[in-house]
Amino acid sequence: MTQPSSGLPTATPRPGGRSRLLGDGAAARRVERPAPLRQAVYDALIELIVNQTLKPGQHLVELELAEYLGVSRQPVREALQRLQTEGWVDLRPAQGAFVHTPTDEEADQLLSVRSVLETHSAQLAASHATPDDVKQLWELQQVGLDALAAADTEGLVAANANLHAFITSLSGNKVLAEMIATVDRRVRWYYTPIARPRGKDAWTEHADLIKAIAAGDAESASRIMHQHAERTRQAYHEERAQTH
Repeated sequence: MTQPSSGLPTATPRPGGRSRLLGDGAAARRVERPAPLRQAVYDALIELIVNQTLKPGQHLVELELAEYLGVSRQPVREALQRLQTEGWVDLRPAQGAFVHTPTDEEADQLLSVRSVLETHSAQLAASHATPDDVKQLWELQQVGLDALAAADTEGLVAANANLHAFITSLSGNKVLAEMIATVDRRVRWYYTPIARPRGKDAWTEHADLIKAIAAGDAESASRIMHQHAERTRQAYHEERAQTH
């Protein structure tokens, strides 16, 4: 029985078995064999979803994904089942797998949790940061500004994640860091569509946050991070309203 099309460009084999599944502009993400295969395929598919290569609502065809990743269909099937359990993918009877489309309620729940965790993280970071830590924060800030100037969405998302992750590391609280890490991928998924619209405002807020951390002002760092997270949540909903 012929499987329904995903709407992706047709997978055209290349010498050596490479696929043009996602078009000429997408670099194939070949799975590294030394890693446990099912985990590697799972991680690769999540990254494709997070960076919007695979978009919300998009049909996922096992054969095309297997060709793109350079693996058999079995680990792809296993990964899709796991992704469905974790809310990244919807498996529909007689239709197949589709990238999950987040609801407004899901976004609110995640971004609210992120706000609570990162507000506390910023407060602790202000109490612990050294001059060398602050120097590194400014370096990470510059990476984001460079990506903003280049209109590089992927670079902006990565720079934003790296800056927030470093602030988390400065908190010195391992449990907090682990909790933030569990929501990081999903936050990046939600952040990607608004990375450029938020652009200048987000990185201005980052600069204010770094200044508060540098001054050891835990109260201000906490307040700025809370406002920053709330503005990101609002921007997400505004972007959704414009595109739906």
